[in-house]
Amino acid sequence: MVEGRTPEAVVFPGSIDEVRAVVELAAAAGVPVIPWGGGTAAHVGAPPATPRPALVLALGRLNRLLEHEPGDLTATVEAGMTMAALQAALGARGQWLSLDPPDAERATIGGVIAANAAGPRRHLYGTARDLVLGLRIVTADGALVRGGGKVVKNVAGYDVPKLLIGSWGTLGVIVEVTLKLRPRPDEERLVAVPFERLKDAGAAVRAIAGSDLIPAAVELLDAEASATLGLPRPGGGTLVVGFDGFADQVRWQCEELARVVTPLGGRDVLALPADAWGRLARAARDAQPDPAALMKLVVLPAAVAETMEQGAAAARQRGLRSAWSASAGVGVVSAALFAPAGPPAVERVAAVLTEWRRLARAAGGHAVLERAPLAVKSVVPVWDDPGPAGRLMQRIKAELDPRHLFNPGRFVAGI
Repeated sequence: MVEGRTPEAVVFPGSIDEVRAVVELAAAAGVPVIPWGGGTAAHVGAPPATPRPALVLALGRLNRLLEHEPGDLTATVEAGMTMAALQAALGARGQWLSLDPPDAERATIGGVIAANAAGPRRHLYGTARDLVLGLRIVTADGALVRGGGKVVKNVAGYDVPKLLIGSWGTLGVIVEVTLKLRPRPDEERLVAVPFERLKDAGAAVRAIAGSDLIPAAVELLDAEASATLGLPRPGGGTLVVGFDGFADQVRWQCEELARVVTPLGGRDVLALPADAWGRLARAARDAQPDPAALMKLVVLPAAVAETMEQGAAAARQRGLRSAWSASAGVGVVSAALFAPAGPPAVERVAAVLTEWRRLARAAGGHAVLERAPLAVKSVVPVWDDPGPAGRLMQRIKAELDPRHLFNPGRFVAGI
């Protein structure tokens, strides 16, 4: 099922030529195509805007590491390879891709790029836009196009890799990716600092930004999200900071962190286990089973703590619980909404989500409804109004996919 609709069929091509053949047949028959990686972000987006069921193009069989050049710090990989499998293969030769989206065991490299997904390490290393050197994609007419990398061939003057990153499968099918790698750091360390008040933890984030510290991750968790990492529930929130590099450098940074945060109310600096890195990006979502809705808010970094506090208060006022986490240094906030027992009323969920979106806009940002029942999505738009940029995006869609073959209606501005 894709947003309540049963697909026409699910196809599992085993080669790029088979992907091209499937796309050509679907285009000739007028059947929409939904590119599918690991399904970790399948709930994001508006319901498919098509009068007939779509064909799901599952890329899990395209899962090979095609080329790894350790001396050049590059790798070329098929789009269906999972992030966990890719990191394991690279790690065997002392390298890694500095990208840590949630659900690495299922998330595929093609899906991660299509969603521009990232995790806590985006604070230092950025997102897919900073790591993709080149792509090969199958277009709506079945053509195979290269962009970036060793062979540069743009379509109609467009920068193909930049267009495809974060396009949610609406412009073409990513089948192969060339990536920029890094050497594995000598040491990684993740530490947690509890605070009695969330706003004090927010002040600590600003203090870190003004210090000599170079953290790989700076995450802010409320009490509910903190519990998913096995931490005692703080009165206000927890600041989680990650460091990597040479062992002496990491040790000094942890000591310096304590000196920076203690005057601001940080109680202790607690070491977290290595597997906490993978759970950090899911902390809000996993605070309780079966969230009623998930929303991502992007705000100015200085407004993160206040947005979290006001958002939690908005949920409580309507008898609902919430959990919050944020990549505080870059202003990306994840919020999960939970009902006390049984399915919540659509009106209450919609009211909270609408208030959360208002808070994001007031803080200089925007919000995306990442998961919710269809009844809620019919009331609360998935995407914010893109303004004039939406018209430009529609023109690009019309240029690259004039028949709206790929993921029709799922993305912003009805793309």
